[in-house]
Amino acid sequence: MVGEHDGSTGEATPEIDLSRPSIARVYDAVLGGKDNYEIDRMVADQVRVNMPHISDVGWFNRALLGRAVRYLTADVGIRQFIDLGAGLPTLENTHQVAQRHNPEARVVYVDNDPIVLAHGRALLEENDQSAVVTADLREPEKVLAHPDVRRLIDLSEPVGVLLIGMLHHLHDDEDPQGIVDAYVDAVPSGSHLVITAFCDTGPEARAVEETMLEFLGTGRFRTTEELTAYFGGVELLEPGVVSLPLWRPDEPVEEELTVAQRLMAGGVGRKV
Repeated sequence: MVGEHDGSTGEATPEIDLSRPSIARVYDAVLGGKDNYEIDRMVADQVRVNMPHISDVGWFNRALLGRAVRYLTADVGIRQFIDLGAGLPTLENTHQVAQRHNPEARVVYVDNDPIVLAHGRALLEENDQSAVVTADLREPEKVLAHPDVRRLIDLSEPVGVLLIGMLHHLHDDEDPQGIVDAYVDAVPSGSHLVITAFCDTGPEARAVEETMLEFLGTGRFRTTEELTAYFGGVELLEPGVVSLPLWRPDEPVEEELTVAQRLMAGGVGRKV
């Protein structure tokens, strides 16, 4: 992998540092995947000490991604998506959901972990409507100027901007609001913003937050009100920012949610 080149752009793939955990690989470990290393599994195990059902939380997150992309593609008619901080491929990836409802849908995955580039490129080898690029979502101008983003995303048409499980990895001093606003400002009216993030719902959530900050270096849990503020530049759609299972569920949800069900919250907004 070291020194490997991205066939679409000629960029050199950054070297993988196996001595440090990666957000994408820890998430993969939480979901029970195999594309991770001992350091990543150690962090996942530490999180499980305070949240034994953390893998369920990961699947709640994937399920909301699927419901949101299905809604945007099938009901709204969005035909292009930028999936920021996409992570490693797993079941029901954005392009698979979107292209099931519109075969012409275009998707660009963005992640700063080089292992995501390798696995994503293999997944998309025969899919010229999608691409994965190595870039840092904290640099919106560079992301939007990337050749593959410019090739697949037409900024004169509505775009689905996805920040799935990523904002909690941005510290307050990294200006997460400014980053969100930069992407929203770059897309036209009719575009939609999808956000999910860890939510400060009580002592159990704060214990998980402390573990993530200690072992991963990121993991700023925010309140529902703080997460709602990220949608300040768009019209927040019903039911607002809610615990993941409550966002337009396919099946009835038990009235009293578990701690795991409340650990993340999310919502969808439309740029008017």
